[in-house]
Amino acid sequence: MTFRLLALALLLAAPSALAKTKVKMATMAPKGSVYHRIMKEMGEAWKEASNGEIRLKLYAGGVAGDDKSVVTKMRLGTLHAGLLTSGGVSTIDTAIHALQLPMAYDSFRELDFVLTKLRPDMDAAYAAKGFIALDYIYGGWVRFFAKEAGCMPDDLSKRKLFVFAGSPVEKLWKDAGFNAIPLPSTEISTGLQSGLITALPTTPQAAMLMQWQKHAPYMCSPKWAPLTGAILISKTTWDGFEPALQAKLRASARKAGAQLRANAMPAEEDSIKEMAARGLNVIDVDKAGVKTWKDRVSATYPKMRDTYAPGALIDKALAARAEFRNLGNLMDGKE
Repeated sequence: MTFRLLALALLLAAPSALAKTKVKMATMAPKGSVYHRIMKEMGEAWKEASNGEIRLKLYAGGVAGDDKSVVTKMRLGTLHAGLLTSGGVSTIDTAIHALQLPMAYDSFRELDFVLTKLRPDMDAAYAAKGFIALDYIYGGWVRFFAKEAGCMPDDLSKRKLFVFAGSPVEKLWKDAGFNAIPLPSTEISTGLQSGLITALPTTPQAAMLMQWQKHAPYMCSPKWAPLTGAILISKTTWDGFEPALQAKLRASARKAGAQLRANAMPAEEDSIKEMAARGLNVIDVDKAGVKTWKDRVSATYPKMRDTYAPGALIDKALAARAEFRNLGNLMDGKE
């Protein structure tokens, strides 16, 4: 009788023990930022969708390490999810770089169209490596920030240019005659202050959030590339949820991703205005200068095949871009 009562007690306790699943998610986005807020809202939606089973624990501001470290910890199982930039996502697979071809896109609307075409291939690439891409995000347009003025290729080649450590772009930059300095993103501030790096490609929003503009007070106006990223969860964690629950969680993540993409342009404009009011020097480059950049960069696309991004995805991205432009649906230049 005692054994039966014990077995019954364990059986009744089992649902309670399994009732709460803590999903540990990390991001470089600081606490209080719009990224942090939207992820918290997603966490509440997950909790509600799972009847309290899933609790999202957010580690913000880089406390869990840079994006590359977060990916490693997700593989080890000490973290389960991440809101990551392409710097981290590309260490899993470079598929996301097809969305981030330099000087290739003119507007977020154009990028949305390309993302729609590439999403199935990108999802499959990350799933094959053990990660589920719940959605993809934009962090604004990457511009060059530097300690000194000068925005043409010859100017930039004289700078010590930050690149993500372990990124394939390091070789591309060096092959193009630039002085690329690989560092973890957590060391950008120290690198700028010490002079180890004197320029970096980043978004205005990231520069303001991390206060990099204090040490790199010149911003070149041309859009170099969109900063992309993803909301990722390990496939091991994801496969532990029932399909019906997965559908609800994915829907909430897609909503969060859409909010983050929609926020990119207004947040960028606000960031530039605020930094300019605090002393940021915005350097305009005329159409001829932008064409010089585009001509130089587009000539390197063949070298990016299967190094920077899978060649087939580069082809698909450029074909989608051409399709969009043929439709005549470009934005009015406000992006």
